[in-house]
Amino acid sequence: MKVGLFGIGLDTYWPQFEGLLERLEGYQQQIADKMEGFGAEVVNVGLVDSPVVAREKAQVLKTEDVDILFLYVSTYALSSTILPVVQKVKCPVIILNIQPVAAIDYERFNKLGDRGKMTGEWLAHCQACSVPEFANVLNRSGIDYEFVTGYLDEQAVWDDIQDWIDAAKVAAVMRSNRLGVLGHYYCGMLDVYSDLTKQASAFGTHIEIVEMCEVKKYRDAVTEQEIESKITEFRNAFDVIDACEQPELVRAAKTSIALDKLVENHNLGSMAYYYEGETANEYENIVTSVIAGNTLLTGKNIPVAGEYEVKNAQAMKIMDAFGVGGSFSEFYAMDFNDDIVMLGHDGPAHFAIAEGRVQLVPLPVYHGKPGKGLSIQMTVQHGPVTLLSVVEGKDDVFLLVAEGESVEGPVLHIGNTNSRYRFSIGARAFMNEWSKQGPSHHCAIGVGHIANKIEKLGSLLNLRVVRIC
Repeated sequence: MKVGLFGIGLDTYWPQFEGLLERLEGYQQQIADKMEGFGAEVVNVGLVDSPVVAREKAQVLKTEDVDILFLYVSTYALSSTILPVVQKVKCPVIILNIQPVAAIDYERFNKLGDRGKMTGEWLAHCQACSVPEFANVLNRSGIDYEFVTGYLDEQAVWDDIQDWIDAAKVAAVMRSNRLGVLGHYYCGMLDVYSDLTKQASAFGTHIEIVEMCEVKKYRDAVTEQEIESKITEFRNAFDVIDACEQPELVRAAKTSIALDKLVENHNLGSMAYYYEGETANEYENIVTSVIAGNTLLTGKNIPVAGEYEVKNAQAMKIMDAFGVGGSFSEFYAMDFNDDIVMLGHDGPAHFAIAEGRVQLVPLPVYHGKPGKGLSIQMTVQHGPVTLLSVVEGKDDVFLLVAEGESVEGPVLHIGNTNSRYRFSIGARAFMNEWSKQGPSHHCAIGVGHIANKIEKLGSLLNLRVVRIC
């Protein structure tokens, strides 16, 4: 992921005010260094101070194929120096209206005595002078942009810039992601049905249709040594309770190995799956033993959504790419006494964001589904969380987000993921407002509050973002 950075100034100033150019270039280098500290590859083309230079630097940025463009307003500059750059590069633009300090030292400034020096000093602080002009020209040119406004030593400025860089990284992840779809929809879950073309268009994701017979082929070829190694991996990742019978562990291990090979063969970065078929068919044996393996994949940055929930696989991938998890969840119950909402699922889960160790447990029945097998029992880490749903509305694909808290308290020990969530607007209002947006009944849950990042991701992808709380 490449970040483009160019500063703007006015070439007329440099012979008039000694040292001003070098000073402004120094500020720009500080910004570039900070961005590299955020994990970005920064293409810093320096200061653009004339329309001729603008065209030269625009070609460099275009050739470098930057994902996001930061325009640093170093001093007053003509709008004719920015337009050729943003028009040529054609990527999201963030205008950095960043002063060197919070406020000019007026007393020291006015003691300079020399009005020429005073003017040069003012020009080093007059970033805001150009901002309305640039907005005017970009608006009239139909070019979208956002602002970061503040001063160099202000933490809020760097937090904002890091959020933009993080969002640009996630946008790049989604563009390069290969989402596998295995099996078919859960019949009758109309909310889960998805338009794969819309998903590919909204996120740039490639969607690979994969087959159960390929999973069976890999599963049939599994060796005893591979099974032993996979069961060891289960025991390292999970607390395998004593009630898990050895044949069930072997069955889950064989399926997990096959899933690993499917993912590797198709270079998948995420997956959605579901299957039923006739009772006791060979594919049912596979699909009733997938939860442990899919949970391992999810914790290794290859999120897997059950019930063929493509939209939620996308939401889980977004959360995982932000580094906050993204566990597969649905609404379980409301506790009006404690003003919380309970969410969970029978798996898969994101074991990397569990509160304590994850348990691998036997389930005598998968509610609403055929067969029995092993499942995951866990709670999401207590503390701040963010819920995300990718929604296919009547007219568009959009992102639905809410921030809340995963809180302590009694949960249901039914062999599922299960957590208690509290929201600033209260459980009743949250359920009403969330549901009114028309998401599917699944969502992805990650740790930390990252709604600001998701809003920026929506801006970069040109997707609407609805924030509930």
